[in-house]
Amino acid sequence: MLTSILITHTLAGTVCLISGLLAMSSRKRKGRHTYAGELYHGAYVTVFITALIMSIWHWEESQYLFYIALFSYGLSLSGYLAVKRKWKDWINFHIGGMLGSYIGIVTAVVVVNVHRIPLLNEWPTLLFWFLPTIIGMPLIFLVQWKYKPGK
Repeated sequence: MLTSILITHTLAGTVCLISGLLAMSSRKRKGRHTYAGELYHGAYVTVFITALIMSIWHWEESQYLFYIALFSYGLSLSGYLAVKRKWKDWINFHIGGMLGSYIGIVTAVVVVNVHRIPLLNEWPTLLFWFLPTIIGMPLIFLVQWKYKPGK
């Protein structure tokens, strides 16, 4: 059973990576952007649920994944709800939440797989926990500035 959960988790994570890129690269209007965003959020729900199950199942080795899943899905959910509810300053919450959750999923993929990549597997693993955030945070601020209301 755990193998099928891991496969589901991996497939949903792959869908997140692809649909997230599609949403980021498409024009910000109804159509491709919103379809890719809905797909991204739906796949992220699956990643979240499967991550929780796997972390609880192997709590001693993977309890940190439980908290990472809560945090990264919280970002995705806040970005998703911001655009649905259109609350005050919704665009910044949407951009920050969705791109923040994308940083989370990229971090997970990199950390889990870096030991398989020649040359990179010789670098300290801790670097790969922070590198996506170091690269991604300035990009979030740039995108938020680009879509700043009244600009």
